[in-house]
Amino acid sequence: MTLQIFNTLTRKKEVFTPAEPGKVRMYVCGVTVYDLCHLGHARALVTFDIIYRALLHKGYDVIFVRNFTDIDDKIINRANEKGIPWQALAQTYIDAFSIDTAALGIKTPTIEPKATDHVSEMLNIIKTLEDKGLAYKAGGDVYYSVRKFDGYGKLSGKTLDDLEAGARVDVLEAKTDPLDFALWKGSKPGEPSWESVWGAGRPGWHIECSAMSMKYLGESFDIHGGGRDLIFPHHENEIAQSEGCTGKVFSRYWVHNGFVNINAEKMSKSLGNFLTIRDLLTVVPAEAIRLFILSAHYRSPLDYTDQTVSSAISGLERYYNTKLRLELFAMAGEDKPCDEALAGAVSKLVDEFEAALDDDFNTAKIVAAVFEILPLFNKALDDKTASVACVTKFLNTVRMIHDVLGIFGSEADIFLQELKAKHLARISFSAAELNGLIQKRREAKAGKDFKTADGVREELKEKGIQLKDNPDGTTEWSLI
Repeated sequence: MTLQIFNTLTRKKEVFTPAEPGKVRMYVCGVTVYDLCHLGHARALVTFDIIYRALLHKGYDVIFVRNFTDIDDKIINRANEKGIPWQALAQTYIDAFSIDTAALGIKTPTIEPKATDHVSEMLNIIKTLEDKGLAYKAGGDVYYSVRKFDGYGKLSGKTLDDLEAGARVDVLEAKTDPLDFALWKGSKPGEPSWESVWGAGRPGWHIECSAMSMKYLGESFDIHGGGRDLIFPHHENEIAQSEGCTGKVFSRYWVHNGFVNINAEKMSKSLGNFLTIRDLLTVVPAEAIRLFILSAHYRSPLDYTDQTVSSAISGLERYYNTKLRLELFAMAGEDKPCDEALAGAVSKLVDEFEAALDDDFNTAKIVAAVFEILPLFNKALDDKTASVACVTKFLNTVRMIHDVLGIFGSEADIFLQELKAKHLARISFSAAELNGLIQKRREAKAGKDFKTADGVREELKEKGIQLKDNPDGTTEWSLI
């Protein structure tokens, strides 16, 4: 099977054929750096991290560009609120972004350009559009004339009539048509500005991605990606200004990930259900966040609930407990021929992995396939029918899967310890409190106060903690 990608532009899966054999040029819209990244950003980051990794796995030479929007109304307003320079605010959140993405295991793109470093490229595009009659000056601003671009709406499916019905012209705007959008904004007192032939000002939002993508990837490239919320107006406007400028197809494949909800509601600060990556990482292992995201197809809606994240956490605990058993067996087990059925199951896993990647990067199928094989290996260990060769083959397979998905590759014992620590943080229960209750139970048992001992066990069970008494008198705990 060959790689197929769902193309938002054509609304169907298409066989992926890069313009240049063996090479892929991909641009993904990055973040506006005025605040910490949230769970919605995490989904986009993980989605295109997987696509990047998958393309590398398939042997492509990939140039991956993901930008920073470091000049924007939100950045200016937030900087003014804090009483700091806008450049300082932007750099603060660029640094925070780097910390969060590293914690999530996101591979660094080939190039991470900043909008403010590419104003000259933006000005060149705007001037070309003006010369072609597709842009016009209005006061200190420059607008794109939407009606003059044939095919506007082809990405989003919106028609000019639909857009006109919902449009209005702000009394402060001098544009000639409510559908037109700003390419250049005339400077206002106290705002950052750059010189141009139209006067001092700053670029509009949409023009920056056209400038940066075409600088590093050429006037026409293979993949442009982002969240579904960017389809209109951002990506629609990128197509109009880029193709209007060059006369060439801007991006051949458009890829968009689905939305994230919190308990079936749209994530929003106003609703109080806004989850930053930074906050999530204090109570949920990064790998569990990735697993939660990858357990659904990237185009599907994703609902974050206590149940869905707990399912990801318990799934990883089950996986790493099995992996720990397998690694210990591989070091000391009997080297005999692989059980035919088990060897076949591992070969099937490899085939399912490759087929799922080819099927529009269907990570949900890969995750399901890994978890389906775990009971077979646990049974083989219990029945003493496992072999070192077969176990090693499986461990090598999940190592390959980890290289693409960024999950299933941690050191088992270290991850399980982290899992416990994150669980205690999630339920606001300290290790000292836990050890105190374990000691209380031990003393109660020693004094034959079994009611108290059983009460402690039940109290901890309600907190998702299970106790196990060892023959040597020690007590271990694990997650339920």
